[in-house]
Amino acid sequence: MAETAEPEDVSGEAMRDEVGVAPAARGDVPGTGPGRPGISPNEAMSSLLDTLRLGVIILDTRRRVMLWSATVEEILGWRAGRLVGKPVEAFLRPVDGMSPEEQADEIFDHLRRERRWRGVLRVHHADGRPVTVESRAFLLSDGATAPYVALSLADIGQLRAIDHDLAALHSLFGSSPLGIGLFDTELRYVRVNDALARLNGVPVEEHLGKTVHDLLPPGMAEEIAQVQKTVLHTGRSVIDLVTNAPDGVGARSVSYSRLADDFGNVLGLSCTVMDVSERRDALEKIEQARQRLALLDHVGVALGDFLDVRNIAQALATALVPRFCDYAGVMLVGNLAHGGDLPGRTPTSGTPLLQLGVAAKDRGPSVRRMLRIGQDIAFESGSYFGRTLATGAPHLITSQEELRESTYADDPKVIAALDLGIHSLMVVPLRARGIVLGLLVVSRAGESEPFDHDDLALAMELADRSGTSLDNARLYAREREGALMLQRTLLPQSVPSPPGVQVAYRYVPGSSGTEVGGDWFDVIPLAGGRVALVVGDVTGHGLRAAATMGRLRTAVRTLAALDLPPDELLRRVNDLADDLAPGPDDPVLATVVYAVYDPSTRRCHLAKAGHVPPLLLTPGPEGGWRSRVLDLPSGAPLGVDGVRFETAELDVEDGAVLVLYTDGLIENRGEDITDGIERLRDLLCARTPAPSLDDVCDAVVATRASSGARGSATCGPGGRDDPGRPGAPPSVPVDDAALLMAQLGGLPEGSAASWTFSAESYAVRRARSVVRDTLRTWDLNELVDSTELLVSELVTNSLRYAHGPIGVRMVRGGSLLVEVSDPLPDPPQPRTATEEDEGGRGIQMVAREARRWGTRHGPLGKTVWFEIPLPG
Repeated sequence: MAETAEPEDVSGEAMRDEVGVAPAARGDVPGTGPGRPGISPNEAMSSLLDTLRLGVIILDTRRRVMLWSATVEEILGWRAGRLVGKPVEAFLRPVDGMSPEEQADEIFDHLRRERRWRGVLRVHHADGRPVTVESRAFLLSDGATAPYVALSLADIGQLRAIDHDLAALHSLFGSSPLGIGLFDTELRYVRVNDALARLNGVPVEEHLGKTVHDLLPPGMAEEIAQVQKTVLHTGRSVIDLVTNAPDGVGARSVSYSRLADDFGNVLGLSCTVMDVSERRDALEKIEQARQRLALLDHVGVALGDFLDVRNIAQALATALVPRFCDYAGVMLVGNLAHGGDLPGRTPTSGTPLLQLGVAAKDRGPSVRRMLRIGQDIAFESGSYFGRTLATGAPHLITSQEELRESTYADDPKVIAALDLGIHSLMVVPLRARGIVLGLLVVSRAGESEPFDHDDLALAMELADRSGTSLDNARLYAREREGALMLQRTLLPQSVPSPPGVQVAYRYVPGSSGTEVGGDWFDVIPLAGGRVALVVGDVTGHGLRAAATMGRLRTAVRTLAALDLPPDELLRRVNDLADDLAPGPDDPVLATVVYAVYDPSTRRCHLAKAGHVPPLLLTPGPEGGWRSRVLDLPSGAPLGVDGVRFETAELDVEDGAVLVLYTDGLIENRGEDITDGIERLRDLLCARTPAPSLDDVCDAVVATRASSGARGSATCGPGGRDDPGRPGAPPSVPVDDAALLMAQLGGLPEGSAASWTFSAESYAVRRARSVVRDTLRTWDLNELVDSTELLVSELVTNSLRYAHGPIGVRMVRGGSLLVEVSDPLPDPPQPRTATEEDEGGRGIQMVAREARRWGTRHGPLGKTVWFEIPLPG
């Protein structure tokens, strides 16, 4: 049976060569071959054969299948009973024009000549698909009987994978720049490549069979041996262990992993070694740079939380101790601490500085003598401190002797520094825009490493960044004060109290930037006791938004005097958007809600331009409120062309409250705006009985403040500014907000009267009569003659030009309002009448006798109105 030895020799050779290679098909570590403890050679061979799935078929000389192994069943899917007794060509497939019978003839002819055959066959799988296998065939004979044929089959895919693994292993060992070594379970070298031999300074041959104790320096060998034992025992790999090179020059990165076969038997260790001398040097430099960048970042974060000079100075000192130094002091020119202007030139050495920030690693009398908040300090011109202040050049002190010479003799601060053991100190200028604002003084004591020039460069970078932050804080304080002043002047200076309407309002500055935004409100008295209620929101923040808000508010007040319907007013304001914009590249974008309420009719007209919807509160059970959202046509924000505005008309229940507000009152980051509206509704209806409007406003503002906003509500220009610490940032930045609440009522009973007359000649006489009687009923006899005359003139004009029904309405409120309406849409045109003209003086007379007059358009025509002040 010597003929069957060829596949066994090949497999054995493959096992001996394939030490530590992971087969592609399984990803496990195969065995290394016979001779290792705990596993016999036969078991090792079986392990590889199981992996290869080697099947055996026994044929007789007539090519019939006699025996069929289980592995063949796994490869081809045929059970032995299906093919035993059938010729071998029954499971062969045609290939290269040869039929199965021709292939069988060729194989057996070769066996008769050579007694063995090898090749690749394509065979039928039981499911019909072709399978390619690598085969070996041998003649078997005991010399007395007819020979048999042993045919072995192996999946060619697995064989090719093993070939690739072996090729990769040989290539890795031969060409890898990394040192690679394999160890047995006794931690002896069994294979190394040339790269590892060069790194260790020992030829390849002298490695084999030896341990690291035989090749490496004792200290290094002991460390590596301990790592090897740990990895061998635990199976946990060690990756990138950095050690010194064997010759002490440079560094090595060593990695170890345990090798095991398919049965889990430990075969030994594998290791890779890499020269990382340059990497270690680079890492040391990188670590130093990382620490410096981390300090810069730490200081930046510490300073970024504040917009106040004093807080920034203290934050800088605190951030440096103990990460960079043991003691730190921050000193600024005195007027800068209070938001003053930058000096016109660099301060002289005698300029007093105010110490605003200190930090120390210890406490005690010496620390208090050297560092004290609020202390005024003046340095001599010849001292290191005075020269740095005058020239802006930093100075590094590296010894106590130099520290003694840094200022005048017996300086108590220097004595205190020496008592604290300070041996290294840096004086660095704090600069902004090329002007020295003050000094940063840092020092190290005791066993701390002295400062070097790299530390000085880092301190300069820190000081420059801090100087910029200090200057920004100074500018912020000035701009904030100016912005708050502008805000106060742009909000209503006084809010009227028209008859039948009670008003309460609040404005809350924003919590970011200069705390000024574009939110605003207004209450505008109109003719006849009517009132316009306005709330708007200009996008953006800062002075530009506030200025745009002022222009927009002025435009709305001006157009409101024309007594326009809400939709027409918004349309005209939108037409002015380009003129109201700060510049051609900064268009206006604002939302507005505009409401007009007439107490005499308890009717409210509203329109909005992209604004959040108003709320209407009506008296509820048990003295509380019920609320509903007024679903108005949305419109588009002002500044968007091509969108119509629509007016909604609403009959208001006596005592109802109209709530106008901006989105800053209700919005939270990450929350839908409707959630904020519902939260506001719940808050408005929560208290029973219903409190006063001012109490409700305070409750709404307090709830907003508790959700993250800083700053207090103001009741207009005379309200309080934020009393909190100006340098402290809010927990959650929020926009400014405006809230306007108006309780809508009616005029006293009998305060209004109206009539309609047909366009007949008697209309003038009838109008004069009813006006005279009504004024006497109201006890306004002093106004009878003048009012009767003006009504007569206006009714005459309507009768002459309109040719339609004429309406007359009088309302007694804070003044006497008289309205004359007719279907003619064109307003009357005042003209100058000559002595020969019989008419043309009516409008002139109205303008001369009334306190004010005007016209407005309605759905059925025009209305001319005038007001006469009440007696007394």
